[in-house]
Amino acid sequence: MMRPVIGLTADFEESSEGNQDLRYFLHARYAMAVEGAGGVPLLLPYVEAPEAVGRLLERLDGLVVTGGNFDIDPSYYGQQRQTATRTVKARRTCFEMEITRQALALDMPLLGICGGEQNLNVLLGGSLYQDIEAQVAGAVKHERKRDPEPLHRVTVSPHTLLYRIVGTEVLRVNSSHHQAVHRLGEGLRVNARADDGIIEGIESVRHRFVLGVQWHPEASPENSPDGQRLFQAFIAAARIAQ
Repeated sequence: MMRPVIGLTADFEESSEGNQDLRYFLHARYAMAVEGAGGVPLLLPYVEAPEAVGRLLERLDGLVVTGGNFDIDPSYYGQQRQTATRTVKARRTCFEMEITRQALALDMPLLGICGGEQNLNVLLGGSLYQDIEAQVAGAVKHERKRDPEPLHRVTVSPHTLLYRIVGTEVLRVNSSHHQAVHRLGEGLRVNARADDGIIEGIESVRHRFVLGVQWHPEASPENSPDGQRLFQAFIAAARIAQ
């Protein structure tokens, strides 16, 4: 069977000079994780028209909505911006919302990582903590800058897709986020929480393989099997969907 083609949403950066030096970029580890698990990674630029988004999806067997150093505008979930809210990226959020919406309608295997999990939850009517430290008393540290080593542990709920993949109730995860799922979106269930109660993983109860994790399995050390298992399960689902 042919290797499935996996779309990876890119980040977008504008230079200080305005529109003279626009560029897409993505950490190579996302593509390496997809290829290492048996997929063919394909970087996705932003397109605005819904029919153009649909044409992109016609060429894919699975979709990874990647993380990034930005926040979803709180207006998407009916809130005002707070002082803790950081950079928002309107073009990226608009594109990722639309491509996620269409992928769900197609029942395409989807993996949301960090901000990709938050995107999935907001799209389905959920909300976010705009800043964990400011809004959750007693929260553990969830944000780190570069260190890929595990930051805290999560408890995986039995009888979930995530549990079937990782095969354990406790994971040490390399979280790096200051926002998190608050009100759960429609058709989703929680599959992992940190010790402070913060939701670290979600999945759809309506689709074959729609999974979001707040940590970065693509950056897991090579001797850690958890990230590898997650990507392998995702690629296997995409292969079946071909």
